[in-house]
Amino acid sequence: MHAVEPRQLAHAIRFLSLDTIVHAAEGHQGVPLGMAEIATALFTRHLKFNPADPTWPDRDRFVLSNGHGSMLLYSLLHLTGYDKISLEQVKSFRELGSHCAGHPEFEPACGIEVTTGPLGQGIANAFGMAVAEAYLNARFGAGLVDHCTWAFVGDGCLQEGLGQEMISLAGHLKLGKLILFWDDNKITDDGSTDLSISEDVAARFRVADWHVVEVDGHDIDAVSAAITLAKQDPRPSLIACRTVIGRGIPRVQGQRAGHSARLYPEDAQATRELLGWPHAPFEIPADILGAWRAAGRRSAADYSAWQARLAALPAAERAEFERVQAGELPTGWREVLTDYRRKAAADTEPKPGIFASAEINDLLVGVLPERIVGCADLEAPTSHKRGLAAFTAEDRGGAYVHCGVREHLMGAMANGIAAHGGAIPLAVTYLAFSDYERPAMRMAALMGLPVKFVFSHDSIGVGKNGPTHQPVEILASLRAMPNMLVMRPADAVEAAECWEVALELRRTPASLIFARQALPTLRTTHSADNRSRRGAYVLAEAEGGARAVTLLATGSEVQLAVEARRLLQAEGIPTAVVSMPCWELFEAQDAGYRSAVLGEGCVRVGVEAAMRFGWDAWLGPRGGFVGMAGFGASGPYEQLYAHFGITPANIVAEAKRYL
Repeated sequence: MHAVEPRQLAHAIRFLSLDTIVHAAEGHQGVPLGMAEIATALFTRHLKFNPADPTWPDRDRFVLSNGHGSMLLYSLLHLTGYDKISLEQVKSFRELGSHCAGHPEFEPACGIEVTTGPLGQGIANAFGMAVAEAYLNARFGAGLVDHCTWAFVGDGCLQEGLGQEMISLAGHLKLGKLILFWDDNKITDDGSTDLSISEDVAARFRVADWHVVEVDGHDIDAVSAAITLAKQDPRPSLIACRTVIGRGIPRVQGQRAGHSARLYPEDAQATRELLGWPHAPFEIPADILGAWRAAGRRSAADYSAWQARLAALPAAERAEFERVQAGELPTGWREVLTDYRRKAAADTEPKPGIFASAEINDLLVGVLPERIVGCADLEAPTSHKRGLAAFTAEDRGGAYVHCGVREHLMGAMANGIAAHGGAIPLAVTYLAFSDYERPAMRMAALMGLPVKFVFSHDSIGVGKNGPTHQPVEILASLRAMPNMLVMRPADAVEAAECWEVALELRRTPASLIFARQALPTLRTTHSADNRSRRGAYVLAEAEGGARAVTLLATGSEVQLAVEARRLLQAEGIPTAVVSMPCWELFEAQDAGYRSAVLGEGCVRVGVEAAMRFGWDAWLGPRGGFVGMAGFGASGPYEQLYAHFGITPANIVAEAKRYL
């Protein structure tokens, strides 16, 4: 078989994408047609991957950050031989149930490393993957972990603030195995990039200490040479590729319409005539397809050598590597938490909720070495570093990433770490700043990544920092997010129980939300059962007759409900207190359990230093609420609770009003 001209390999991407977009009557042709040569250079000459084993731990990671151009990825996966991306799957592009969705959706077994589409998320995920690779390389050695992370990026990703956060921190950490390809086509959805940007984009990377090479993005040899240089440089690299959007389609190439304008069969025919591609729609000549399939096998020797190195390891070392890659927890971690719960139940000294979480995190250092903690410049007030060394350009073995004031990047980095595999990411900040992190949290929930989002300063208990730092509305908004467990423990015992549940999660992220202020121990008797596992439970049952009132509370307000119960019981009103650390877990319980916990036919009063939104699902027709009705204020937190009426006396009054 004669050698296939590289330009023909690029055209295979171009026309498979074009035919699919015409067939679907929608799509984004700009990226697959404009970046076809770049993809050809990377996938046929440099990328380390194995379509026969898509989840090979030491594969290079490839991220299409400009995810609207998803047909570029699907074309590459089909051409290189991923079984799940058959031609029939490609033809089902954008149809319900297809692996080839409108934007790439996380499915590693298909070769899709992360969900992309919201611009900037993908390159920030790639950053997290590079962090995970460096950390695992330091732990297990280059014989098992030595791969690159590559990302395609458009102007939109770099215009998002998240893009600049990534550029800054990646350069600071000198993540030399992170390599980006910028599709510099001078066009956005609105038109020319001149409409909204005038700076030298490549200079932003240079000033952040990136290695930058500028090339003609349609010259396969030039792109390949730039990749070789990038792999040799110890800094992260940007390969700035000057391209033409929608290249080859006479009617739209180089224009605004090249991004995603509707294409017709006539456009496909005109492109065939312009580029000399005589083949019918969806037809890839055997020699061209054969060359692409050979590219998919080009890492076979690397793959076999890696498998041999893994097999040659001592049994214990191999088992540990395979354990972390599988996401399985080690022996002994649960006993650590059980022991902490036992000691916490006996400790009557109040402590800040976030410090209970910090103690737990510190105790896990010895038994859970795959944990990586990111924190947004809040080491002292959150205390989740303690015994951990920092992850730096000089020390890749550190497990604490100083993210700086970059909450959005921190969350997206955690997603990238989780998607990479082999590590358990935590992202730590104040709850008010979850708004900066929220797009990444949503993506974690959407992908089903078991990221642990840890928050402190969860209510008006923040005190004198005032309403900017008092997240009264955020609990409700996080509870509205599908596939996100929101856990707000009442004391150190519940903190350990919630940590246990969070660590067990495999396809769900968790928001662990803690108070800044000191909380008393409410669970003073050790129980072998994890009572928080069911989301809500009766902390104190009614006495002296049938239950007349149920007080439902979360977090720091459970102690107020306990005191209100004492006052109501003193007046002869049988009252129960229910702690509700996790609504989502409680909602998943059977109806009988929920009914027994909530109490039937009685008054129910919800208590939370937050908005009422969402509480009525639990309160029923005779339900009251003691909490916030607006934003907070600045002052000592004890005074704020009194000022806003979140007190035992007002809880009693609310119960009596409904009685």
